[in-house]
Amino acid sequence: MAAFTFNDSIMKLASTEMNMGQAMFVRGIFATTLLSAIALHRGALASPRMLVSPMVLLRTVGELGGTLFFLLALAHLPLANVSSVMQALPLSVTMGAALVLGEPVGWRRWLAILAGFIGVTIIVRPGFHGFNLYALYALGAVACCTVRDLATRRLPPEVPSMLVSVAATFLVTVFGFFLVEPMGGWAPLGIGGTALLAAAACLVLVGYQSLIVAMRVADISFISPFRYTALLWAILLGFVLFGDFPDMPMIVGSVIVVASGLYMLLRERSRGQALASGRIAPSAAGADT
Repeated sequence: MAAFTFNDSIMKLASTEMNMGQAMFVRGIFATTLLSAIALHRGALASPRMLVSPMVLLRTVGELGGTLFFLLALAHLPLANVSSVMQALPLSVTMGAALVLGEPVGWRRWLAILAGFIGVTIIVRPGFHGFNLYALYALGAVACCTVRDLATRRLPPEVPSMLVSVAATFLVTVFGFFLVEPMGGWAPLGIGGTALLAAAACLVLVGYQSLIVAMRVADISFISPFRYTALLWAILLGFVLFGDFPDMPMIVGSVIVVASGLYMLLRERSRGQALASGRIAPSAAGADT
């Protein structure tokens, strides 16, 4: 989470010197090169025809939209605000899994989802002086990332994860290139700016690799709450690098969103333990979850 948030901070810094299309393109060159080298070493690029799978294509489009909306929001909003809205992603994915995939979600988790989105509304503040149109981009990022994560659940098991990552990163890079001119054209890029964007690409890879290692050695229910530490990093880096400090509505909304997400994780963990011990039948698992 620290690596991801430092990457976000670098991208926000880059937005003061260049448009986000250029930042996406330059970072993407480094990220695609590094990912492709790793994927090639692991043999994940042996069957590129797998990329035409409908779920792979849908996931890639979701990744592209999520990245674009997130970076556009990040360029115009405080880092902590964007991070706070993105904490609603687990709630959105759970809701999407229930409505689209038919996964069982009981009334307690529906209440948690409702509470979480009330928290997002407090952060965004529609209709009030603090509302910023770019907050809609953050909400768009949540929606696109929800599509991405739901499509990920339906990926064919034979499709290598690294191949999907390379395809998504490459598409984001290409899309960034085509956005450079509409967003204001190419800005002179010095050694310092290039090094920062290269570091951002490396930080993304460090973040993903750390998640993979963590998932392999610990239970998901134990790891998942740590995603909310990204908000703490965002508040700290936002204050140190940009002089931003969250106001009271943003703090209140963030607390509600995080509390809702943690409650859902707790309910999911207790539900899993009950299923494992045989206290509830699988067919009734969603009744009061």
